[in-house]
Amino acid sequence: MHTIKAEPLTAADFAPYGEVLEAPAEFGRVHCDGSLSNGRAAARPSLSIAHVKPVDALPLRAVMMERHEFSSQSFVPLEPVRYLVLVAPTAADGRPDMSAARAFLASGQQGITYRQDVWHHPMTVLDRPGRFAIVMWLGGDGKDEEFHKLAEPLEVVFPA
Repeated sequence: MHTIKAEPLTAADFAPYGEVLEAPAEFGRVHCDGSLSNGRAAARPSLSIAHVKPVDALPLRAVMMERHEFSSQSFVPLEPVRYLVLVAPTAADGRPDMSAARAFLASGQQGITYRQDVWHHPMTVLDRPGRFAIVMWLGGDGKDEEFHKLAEPLEVVFPA
C-alpha cells in the first residue's frame, strides 16, 4: 500500500487542482470565482448543505475517488472543522493517477473549489462532525459525478 503525508493547504500548492477560499484579513469582500466553471449550457447551479460525519480512524485508507467532469465543486465550511483534501491528476487511461496524489490538511477557516474534471476523495472530516455549503452545476443527465474504486488503497498520514 502506498502512503502519503498530508501537508498544510496553501493556495500555491493547491493551484493545479483548484482554488483555496479564505476570508480577507481586513473588513471587506474577496471574490472567489476564479475556478468556478460549468461545461454544460443546460446545467443548473446547485447550492446544497451537507452534514458530514468524521472519519472513524486514522491513518485514513482511501479506497475511492470521484470527479465532476463538467463542473467545478466548492466546499465552504459553515463551522470550524479540519478536513482532508485528497487530489490526484488524471492518468492517460482517464483514471486517477494515485502515484502522484497529494493530500492537504484544511483548517476550518479555508474552503476549496475543485476545478472541473479533478479527481478528489469524498469529503473527509477529521475531528468532529462538520457542515459545509457545496456549490456546483447539475445537468441531471447521469454525468454529474463519476466514482472510481481504487485497485489498492492509499494511506494518508497526518502531521503530529
